[in-house]
Amino acid sequence: MEKDSVINDPISIRLGDVTFQLQEHHDFRWLNHLGNAFCVFDQQDSGNISFGMEINGRKRFINYAGASPLAYTGSPDDAVARLLRAIPLYQQLEHPALIKLVDHFAVDKGHAAVFEWFEGECLHSHWSFPPPAKYNHPGSPFYRFKQLPIEKRLDSMDTILSFHEHVEARGYVAVDFYDGSILYDFKNDITRICDIDFYRQAPSINDLGEDFWGAMRSKSPEEFILGAPIDSRTNVFNMGAIAFGLLGGEMDRSYSGWDAGPLLYEVALRAVSDRRELRYAAVAEFKRAWDTARNSQHL
Repeated sequence: MEKDSVINDPISIRLGDVTFQLQEHHDFRWLNHLGNAFCVFDQQDSGNISFGMEINGRKRFINYAGASPLAYTGSPDDAVARLLRAIPLYQQLEHPALIKLVDHFAVDKGHAAVFEWFEGECLHSHWSFPPPAKYNHPGSPFYRFKQLPIEKRLDSMDTILSFHEHVEARGYVAVDFYDGSILYDFKNDITRICDIDFYRQAPSINDLGEDFWGAMRSKSPEEFILGAPIDSRTNVFNMGAIAFGLLGGEMDRSYSGWDAGPLLYEVALRAVSDRRELRYAAVAEFKRAWDTARNSQHL
Protein backbone atom coordinates (compact mmCIF):
# COMPACT_ATOMS: atom_id res chain seq x y z
CA MET A 1 0.00 0.00 0.00
CA GLU A 2 1.32 3.42 -0.94
CA LYS A 3 1.67 6.12 1.67
CA ASP A 4 -0.26 9.36 1.30
CA SER A 5 1.59 11.82 -0.91
CA VAL A 6 1.30 14.46 1.82
CA ILE A 7 4.18 14.06 4.26
CA ASN A 8 4.10 15.63 7.70
CA ASP A 9 6.99 17.68 9.01
CA PRO A 10 10.11 15.49 8.82
CA ILE A 11 11.57 13.97 11.95
CA SER A 12 15.28 14.66 12.58
CA ILE A 13 17.35 11.91 14.17
CA ARG A 14 20.88 12.25 15.53
CA LEU A 15 22.97 9.09 15.41
CA GLY A 16 26.71 9.01 16.08
CA ASP A 17 28.27 11.73 13.94
CA VAL A 18 25.32 12.07 11.56
CA THR A 19 21.90 13.67 11.46
CA PHE A 20 19.18 12.61 9.04
CA GLN A 21 15.47 13.02 8.48
CA LEU A 22 12.60 10.56 8.17
CA GLN A 23 8.87 10.86 7.53
CA GLU A 24 8.17 9.47 11.00
CA HIS A 25 10.12 8.50 14.10
CA HIS A 26 12.01 5.22 14.06
CA ASP A 27 14.07 3.62 16.81
CA PHE A 28 17.72 3.29 15.80
CA ARG A 29 19.17 2.60 19.25
CA TRP A 30 20.21 -0.87 18.03
CA LEU A 31 22.61 0.81 15.60
CA ASN A 32 24.30 2.75 18.41
CA HIS A 33 25.03 -0.57 20.11
CA LEU A 34 26.93 -1.76 17.03
CA GLY A 35 29.33 1.17 16.73
CA ASN A 36 29.63 4.75 15.54
CA ALA A 37 27.87 6.10 12.45
CA PHE A 38 30.17 8.36 10.43
CA CYS A 39 28.00 8.92 7.34
CA VAL A 40 24.43 8.35 6.18
CA PHE A 41 22.68 7.91 2.83
CA ASP A 42 19.08 8.95 3.44
CA GLN A 43 17.94 10.23 0.03
CA GLN A 44 17.16 6.85 -1.54
CA ASP A 45 13.73 6.17 -3.01
CA SER A 46 14.07 2.39 -2.50
CA GLY A 47 12.85 2.53 1.09
CA ASN A 48 16.30 1.73 2.45
CA ILE A 49 18.49 3.99 4.54
CA SER A 50 22.21 3.25 4.68
CA PHE A 51 25.01 4.06 7.09
CA GLY A 52 28.77 4.04 7.16
CA MET A 53 29.64 2.54 10.54
CA GLU A 54 32.83 1.96 12.46
CA ILE A 55 32.41 -1.36 14.26
CA ASN A 56 35.25 -2.76 16.38
CA GLY A 57 37.77 -0.67 14.47
CA ARG A 58 36.47 -1.68 11.03
CA LYS A 59 34.38 0.33 8.62
CA ARG A 60 31.15 -1.29 7.51
CA PHE A 61 28.27 -0.31 5.23
CA ILE A 62 24.84 -1.09 6.69
CA ASN A 63 21.74 -1.11 4.51
CA TYR A 64 18.52 -1.01 6.54
CA ALA A 65 14.86 -1.39 5.59
CA GLY A 66 11.98 -0.75 7.96
CA ALA A 67 11.98 3.03 8.37
CA SER A 68 10.34 5.69 6.15
CA PRO A 69 12.95 7.83 4.35
CA LEU A 70 11.75 11.17 3.01
CA ALA A 71 12.15 10.15 -0.64
CA TYR A 72 10.22 6.87 -0.23
CA THR A 73 6.50 6.69 -1.06
CA GLY A 74 5.91 3.01 -0.37
CA SER A 75 5.38 0.81 2.65
CA PRO A 76 8.28 -0.02 5.00
CA ASP A 77 7.08 -3.64 4.99
CA ASP A 78 7.54 -3.77 1.20
CA ALA A 79 11.07 -2.38 1.54
CA VAL A 80 11.88 -5.07 4.13
CA ALA A 81 10.52 -7.79 1.83
CA ARG A 82 12.69 -6.52 -1.05
CA LEU A 83 15.80 -6.45 1.11
CA LEU A 84 15.13 -10.00 2.31
CA ARG A 85 14.77 -11.16 -1.30
CA ALA A 86 18.06 -9.43 -2.14
CA ILE A 87 20.18 -11.13 0.54
CA PRO A 88 20.56 -14.43 -1.39
CA LEU A 89 21.62 -12.50 -4.50
CA TYR A 90 24.75 -11.17 -2.80
CA GLN A 91 25.52 -14.69 -1.62
CA GLN A 92 24.87 -16.49 -4.92
CA LEU A 93 26.50 -13.83 -7.12
CA GLU A 94 29.55 -13.25 -4.93
CA HIS A 95 32.39 -11.92 -7.05
CA PRO A 96 35.53 -9.78 -6.53
CA ALA A 97 33.79 -6.87 -8.28
CA LEU A 98 30.69 -7.02 -6.04
CA ILE A 99 30.52 -5.44 -2.61
CA LYS A 100 30.75 -8.27 -0.06
CA LEU A 101 27.89 -9.13 2.27
CA VAL A 102 29.25 -10.13 5.70
CA ASP A 103 26.10 -10.40 7.84
CA HIS A 104 22.38 -9.69 8.01
CA PHE A 105 19.84 -9.77 10.81
CA ALA A 106 16.32 -8.80 11.81
CA VAL A 107 15.72 -5.72 13.95
CA ASP A 108 12.20 -5.49 15.41
CA LYS A 109 10.09 -4.99 12.22
CA GLY A 110 13.09 -4.11 10.06
CA HIS A 111 16.10 -5.88 8.58
CA ALA A 112 19.76 -4.89 8.25
CA ALA A 113 22.38 -6.09 5.78
CA VAL A 114 26.05 -5.51 6.65
CA PHE A 115 28.67 -5.16 3.90
CA GLU A 116 32.40 -4.60 3.80
CA TRP A 117 33.16 -0.90 3.40
CA PHE A 118 34.56 0.22 0.06
CA GLU A 119 36.32 3.57 -0.27
CA GLY A 120 34.58 4.44 -3.50
CA GLU A 121 32.17 7.10 -4.70
CA CYS A 122 28.86 6.48 -6.44
CA LEU A 123 28.86 7.71 -10.03
CA HIS A 124 25.24 8.82 -9.69
CA SER A 125 25.39 10.69 -6.38
CA HIS A 126 22.12 12.51 -7.04
CA TRP A 127 21.81 13.54 -3.37
CA SER A 128 24.91 15.76 -3.67
CA PHE A 129 25.07 16.47 -7.42
CA PRO A 130 21.62 16.29 -9.02
CA PRO A 131 21.64 16.86 -12.79
CA PRO A 132 22.94 19.03 -14.36
CA ALA A 133 25.59 19.31 -11.62
CA LYS A 134 26.27 15.58 -12.05
CA TYR A 135 27.64 16.32 -15.53
CA ASN A 136 29.48 19.61 -15.04
CA HIS A 137 30.38 20.19 -11.39
CA PRO A 138 34.10 19.56 -10.72
CA GLY A 139 33.23 17.84 -7.45
CA SER A 140 30.80 15.39 -9.03
CA PRO A 141 32.09 11.78 -9.08
CA PHE A 142 30.58 11.26 -12.54
CA TYR A 143 32.24 14.40 -13.90
CA ARG A 144 35.59 13.41 -12.36
CA PHE A 145 35.28 9.90 -13.78
CA LYS A 146 34.70 11.30 -17.27
CA GLN A 147 37.96 13.29 -16.94
CA LEU A 148 40.00 10.13 -16.28
CA PRO A 149 42.30 8.81 -19.01
CA ILE A 150 40.46 6.55 -21.41
CA GLU A 151 42.44 3.46 -20.35
CA LYS A 152 41.28 3.81 -16.75
CA ARG A 153 37.67 4.14 -17.87
CA LEU A 154 38.07 1.11 -20.12
CA ASP A 155 39.45 -0.88 -17.18
CA SER A 156 36.36 0.11 -15.20
CA MET A 157 34.14 -1.06 -18.06
CA ASP A 158 36.03 -4.35 -18.12
CA THR A 159 35.20 -4.88 -14.43
CA ILE A 160 31.52 -4.22 -15.12
CA LEU A 161 31.45 -6.63 -18.06
CA SER A 162 33.32 -9.35 -16.17
CA PHE A 163 30.85 -9.19 -13.33
CA HIS A 164 27.85 -9.40 -15.62
CA GLU A 165 29.37 -12.27 -17.56
CA HIS A 166 29.53 -14.00 -14.17
CA VAL A 167 25.90 -13.04 -13.44
CA GLU A 168 24.84 -14.53 -16.76
CA ALA A 169 26.84 -17.72 -16.17
CA ARG A 170 25.09 -18.18 -12.83
CA GLY A 171 21.70 -18.05 -14.55
CA TYR A 172 20.65 -14.53 -13.60
CA VAL A 173 19.74 -11.33 -15.42
CA ALA A 174 20.61 -7.83 -14.25
CA VAL A 175 17.66 -5.60 -13.41
CA ASP A 176 18.00 -1.92 -12.45
CA PHE A 177 21.72 -1.75 -13.16
CA TYR A 178 22.75 1.83 -13.95
CA ASP A 179 25.52 4.27 -13.05
CA GLY A 180 24.09 4.51 -9.53
CA SER A 181 25.19 0.88 -9.09
CA ILE A 182 28.84 1.74 -9.85
CA LEU A 183 31.34 2.79 -7.17
CA TYR A 184 34.77 4.10 -8.10
CA ASP A 185 37.81 4.49 -5.87
CA PHE A 186 39.68 7.43 -7.45
CA LYS A 187 42.77 6.92 -5.30
CA ASN A 188 43.36 3.29 -6.27
CA ASP A 189 41.39 3.14 -9.55
CA ILE A 190 39.16 0.29 -8.44
CA THR A 191 35.56 -0.28 -9.54
CA ARG A 192 32.94 -2.09 -7.47
CA ILE A 193 29.31 -2.97 -8.14
CA CYS A 194 26.62 -2.33 -5.55
CA ASP A 195 22.82 -2.42 -5.38
CA ILE A 196 21.97 -5.64 -7.24
CA ASP A 197 18.76 -5.99 -5.22
CA PHE A 198 16.48 -6.41 -8.25
CA TYR A 199 18.52 -8.96 -10.23
CA ARG A 200 16.46 -12.01 -11.16
CA GLN A 201 16.85 -15.61 -12.16
CA ALA A 202 16.57 -16.16 -15.90
CA PRO A 203 14.36 -16.35 -17.82
CA SER A 204 12.27 -13.41 -16.69
CA ILE A 205 9.70 -11.01 -18.12
CA ASN A 206 8.75 -7.38 -17.69
CA ASP A 207 5.96 -7.58 -15.14
CA LEU A 208 5.66 -3.83 -14.57
CA GLY A 209 5.37 -2.34 -18.06
CA GLU A 210 6.73 1.19 -18.46
CA ASP A 211 7.55 1.33 -14.75
CA PHE A 212 9.96 -1.61 -14.92
CA TRP A 213 12.98 -1.02 -12.71
CA GLY A 214 15.84 0.95 -14.21
CA ALA A 215 17.08 4.36 -15.30
CA MET A 216 15.64 5.79 -18.52
CA ARG A 217 19.15 6.36 -19.89
CA SER A 218 20.10 2.68 -19.71
CA LYS A 219 16.83 0.74 -20.18
CA SER A 220 16.22 -1.32 -23.31
CA PRO A 221 12.99 -1.03 -25.33
CA GLU A 222 11.63 -4.25 -23.79
CA GLU A 223 12.02 -2.76 -20.33
CA PHE A 224 9.08 -0.49 -21.17
CA ILE A 225 6.78 -3.25 -22.51
CA LEU A 226 4.59 -5.38 -20.24
CA GLY A 227 5.22 -9.08 -20.81
CA ALA A 228 8.42 -8.58 -22.84
CA PRO A 229 11.36 -10.93 -22.18
CA ILE A 230 14.09 -9.75 -19.83
CA ASP A 231 17.12 -11.82 -20.73
CA SER A 232 20.72 -11.82 -21.91
CA ARG A 233 19.93 -9.60 -24.90
CA THR A 234 18.35 -7.14 -22.50
CA ASN A 235 21.56 -7.13 -20.47
CA VAL A 236 23.63 -6.65 -23.63
CA PHE A 237 21.65 -3.46 -24.29
CA ASN A 238 22.19 -2.38 -20.69
CA MET A 239 25.96 -2.95 -20.94
CA GLY A 240 26.08 -1.00 -24.20
CA ALA A 241 24.14 1.87 -22.64
CA ILE A 242 26.54 1.89 -19.69
CA ALA A 243 29.46 2.01 -22.14
CA PHE A 244 27.96 5.10 -23.78
CA GLY A 245 27.53 6.64 -20.35
CA LEU A 246 31.11 6.02 -19.23
CA LEU A 247 32.87 6.46 -22.56
CA GLY A 248 30.54 8.55 -24.72
CA GLY A 249 27.63 10.93 -24.75
CA GLU A 250 25.23 8.78 -22.73
CA MET A 251 21.88 8.96 -24.59
CA ASP A 252 23.57 10.85 -27.44
CA ARG A 253 25.10 7.82 -29.11
CA SER A 254 26.75 9.63 -32.00
CA TYR A 255 30.42 8.96 -32.70
CA SER A 256 31.24 12.63 -32.09
CA GLY A 257 30.73 12.15 -28.36
CA TRP A 258 32.59 8.83 -28.13
CA ASP A 259 36.05 8.69 -26.54
CA ALA A 260 37.07 5.08 -27.09
CA GLY A 261 37.82 4.71 -30.80
CA PRO A 262 35.90 3.35 -33.81
CA LEU A 263 36.15 -0.38 -33.14
CA LEU A 264 34.72 -0.21 -29.63
CA TYR A 265 32.12 2.25 -30.88
CA GLU A 266 30.81 -0.30 -33.39
CA VAL A 267 30.60 -2.95 -30.66
CA ALA A 268 28.71 -0.63 -28.29
CA LEU A 269 26.40 0.56 -31.07
CA ARG A 270 25.39 -2.99 -31.97
CA ALA A 271 24.71 -3.72 -28.30
CA VAL A 272 22.14 -0.89 -28.05
CA SER A 273 20.19 -1.80 -31.17
CA ASP A 274 16.44 -1.37 -30.69
CA ARG A 275 16.04 -4.65 -32.58
CA ARG A 276 16.84 -7.43 -30.13
CA GLU A 277 17.88 -9.86 -32.86
CA LEU A 278 20.65 -7.51 -34.01
CA ARG A 279 22.29 -7.31 -30.58
CA TYR A 280 24.84 -9.79 -29.29
CA ALA A 281 23.00 -12.84 -27.97
CA ALA A 282 24.71 -12.78 -24.57
CA VAL A 283 26.94 -10.66 -22.36
CA ALA A 284 29.72 -13.20 -22.87
CA GLU A 285 29.52 -12.71 -26.65
CA PHE A 286 29.46 -8.94 -26.23
CA LYS A 287 32.51 -9.11 -23.97
CA ARG A 288 34.47 -11.22 -26.48
CA ALA A 289 33.76 -8.68 -29.21
CA TRP A 290 34.62 -5.84 -26.83
CA ASP A 291 37.91 -7.43 -25.80
CA THR A 292 38.87 -8.12 -29.40
CA ALA A 293 38.13 -4.53 -30.40
CA ARG A 294 40.06 -3.10 -27.45
CA ASN A 295 43.09 -5.27 -28.19
CA SER A 296 42.98 -4.33 -31.88
CA GLN A 297 43.09 -0.56 -31.53
CA HIS A 298 45.49 1.83 -29.87
CA LEU A 299 43.91 4.86 -28.23
